[in-house]
Amino acid sequence: MTILAESLVHTVDPFAIHLTDTLVRWYGLAYATGFLVAWGMLLWLARTRRTPLTPALAGDFITWCILGVVVGGRMGHVLLYDRGLLVKFTSAFPFWGVLEIHQGGMASHGGIAGVVLASVLFARRNGMNPFALVDTAAFITPPGLMLGRLANWANGELPGKVLPEAMQASPPWWSIKYPREAMELAQDAVSFERARDLAMLAYAGDRQAAIDVAALVPARYPNNFIQAATDGPLLMLALVVVWWKPRAAGTLTGTFLIAYGVLRNVSESLREPDPDVFRIGPLTTPILISIGMVALGSWITWRAAHSGRALIGGIGQPVLLPPPA
Repeated sequence: MTILAESLVHTVDPFAIHLTDTLVRWYGLAYATGFLVAWGMLLWLARTRRTPLTPALAGDFITWCILGVVVGGRMGHVLLYDRGLLVKFTSAFPFWGVLEIHQGGMASHGGIAGVVLASVLFARRNGMNPFALVDTAAFITPPGLMLGRLANWANGELPGKVLPEAMQASPPWWSIKYPREAMELAQDAVSFERARDLAMLAYAGDRQAAIDVAALVPARYPNNFIQAATDGPLLMLALVVVWWKPRAAGTLTGTFLIAYGVLRNVSESLREPDPDVFRIGPLTTPILISIGMVALGSWITWRAAHSGRALIGGIGQPVLLPPPA
C-alpha cells in the first residue's frame, strides 16, 4: 500500500511469501489465522464450561467448522456470483474452476450457512442441543470474517463505490485508488500500455508511478476496511453485550444473524456491486440475503426467549454447564 497525501493507493502484493517453487497468498494466511483464533476461543469456551463442548471435542468441532466455511463459502460464491466456474475446466491443477479457491472467491453468506449446517450435524452426532452449538460457532466467527475482509483488500477485490464527483478533485486521505483500474478506463491501445506500465511499476514499489497512476483513476470508499470493522469488532461487540450473561440456547444465533445482516447492509451500501449480480432495483443479492438474515434472526431470538431452553454462555456472568454424557 502506498500512502499519498490525498488517498491510499492499493499496491499490496497478494503473495505474502515468495519461495522458489511456492507462493503463499495473504488470502490463505488470513483464513488460517482466523481458524487458529477461532480454535483458541473455542478451547476457552470449552474449558470454562460456557459451551456444551469439552476441550477434547473442540478440535473435532473446529475441523467440522473449517469444512463448513470452505465448502459453504466456495459454493456460495459459485452459485450466487460466478456460476461459470461450474463449467470451467483446465489442464492445470486443480482442473475445475469450482476448486480454484487459491484464486479467491468465497461468499461470507455461504460460509455462515456452511458453519450452521456443520454445527447442527455435529450436535446431532454427539447428542448436544444444536442451538447451543450454533451459538458457540457464532461467537467464534467474527475474527475470521474480519481477516477475510482484509484478505479481500490484499487481493485488490470487492472495491468500494466511487466517491461523489465533488470529492474527486481533493479526495480524503482514507479514500482508496486501484492502479489496475487505469487499464479498464483506457480509451485506446497507447493509454492502455501506459496505464499497464504505471500499474506494474506502482506494484513494484515505484512511488512516482503510484502518484502518476493515481491521477488516472477515481477515489473510492475504503470498503474492505469498513467491512473488516463491521464484520469483526462491531459484530463481536454486539455478541459480547448480548451474551454477557447467560441466555437461552439460540439467542446468540439470532443476535448474530440480526447484527450481521444490519451491519452488512450498511457496509454493502458503500461497495461496488458485482457487474452481473442479481438485483431488484437498488437491492443486490448480498443485501437481499442480509435482509432475510435479519428476519430469520428476529424469529429465532423471539423463539428462544419463549422456548424454555436451558441457559448457556455468559461472558461476564457464566453459567457452568455440565459436560455431555
